Amino acid sequence: MIGERGSGAGHGGGGGGAIREAGGAFGKMEAAHEDQYFYNQDKAKLQKLKMDLHDEISFHEEQIKRHQEAINRHKLRISDMDRR
Repeated sequence: MIGERGSGAGHGGGGGGAIREAGGAFGKMEAAHEDQYFYNQDKAKLQKLKMDLHDEISFHEEQIKRHQEAINRHKLRISDMDRR
């Protein structure tokens, strides 16, 4: 039978340090701290990914604006040529 995380070595809790191997309340608390650490790491990575994507969106929107301005300039040149 497998125990819960932090319940001590040989009880399904596995290794992971002296406190977790000892089991009991401290082992469970250490497992909870570890879970919280990795949750926070994942949350920070997701936030950075979102920020990077917003930056890329802004970059591409600016590029679209510049290209549209270039298209309009070229169309104006063509219309000027047609009037002559």
